[in-house]
Parts: sequence; C-alpha cells; structure tokens
Amino acid sequence: MPDTETGADTESGTETGADTEARTGTETAGADAAEPFAVPVTVRGYETDTQGHLNQSVYLQYAEHARWSLLQASGIRQSTMVERQVGPVTVETTIRYRRELRAGDEVEVSCAFVWGEGKTFRIEQTVRKADGTVAAEVSAVCGLLDLAERKLLKDPRAAFRDLADDPALLGLTDG
Repeated sequence: MPDTETGADTESGTETGADTEARTGTETAGADAAEPFAVPVTVRGYETDTQGHLNQSVYLQYAEHARWSLLQASGIRQSTMVERQVGPVTVETTIRYRRELRAGDEVEVSCAFVWGEGKTFRIEQTVRKADGTVAAEVSAVCGLLDLAERKLLKDPRAAFRDLADDPALLGLTDG
C-alpha cells in the first residue's frame, strides 16, 4: 500500500460542494446503482503525515464514515443488525489516490451501492475537494455476514431491503 498520494493527472470533474449536510445526486454506474450519497469532512491536522498530507489509512476511515452514514440515512442501525445477527464486511478495497489533501481541506465523501447478483456487491466512493477536484476513488467489494454461521448471506439485497426504512437510498428498488 503506498505511503503517499500519487498526484496522478485525472479529470477533476465539475461537481462542487462541501455542503454542511449530506446530499444525494446522480450516478451513472448502472441501472441498479444507488444515487450517490455524500457527507462532508474536514481534514484534521492530526490525520496528516510527515509529508503534510492526509495519511493514506485515513481515506479508509472517511470511506467507512460515509458508508455508515448512508446506512443510517436509509434507516439501518448497527444495533438492529446485531439483533438480527448480520453485519457488513469488506472483502476487497482499492484506493486510487488522485490529489493530495492537506489539513483544513474541506471534502465530500460520496457513497453508492452497486448491486449485481450473488453474495457480494460493490460500494463506489469518491473523495472530492470543495472545488470539484477528485482527491481519491475508493472501490470496495462487500457482503453481509451471518454472524452465527460466519458465512456471507446468499442474498444481501433482500436482507438490506428488509432492514432499511428507505432501501432506495441503497439503490434497491421493489422486488
């Protein structure tokens, strides 16, 4: 895992907004993808490394914060998952560092579930600066674990539909 961000050239995008509240927008990841949900984050000085930019491990924390915020917005509480003996797990994560982040930077971390068939699904996330510049892209393969059996559920879509008050936030339509 790299110790620093690459700063590789990439399209910066046109979206702006480190709004103070979470919002939804438009996603082009496919017909059965959720509209992106986003949360604002301010880079804190203690999260930076000796190069003066955000430590690489903190990107995962930001991504996890956005994921749990989305689950809560959809009506899913961690306590309910524990009561029902299920929990989300990540089986693979890829981070593409695009531009460095420094202490005080305002960013927005988006989160969209992308559903396929089977036991796993993807969560696509973008860390975007207030000026619209993409700082990082996070892509994770996830599943929903049966906490008693210690195996992935065969149909995480059905379980999330059942858990959520608003499954549409997770990209789940009726059916």
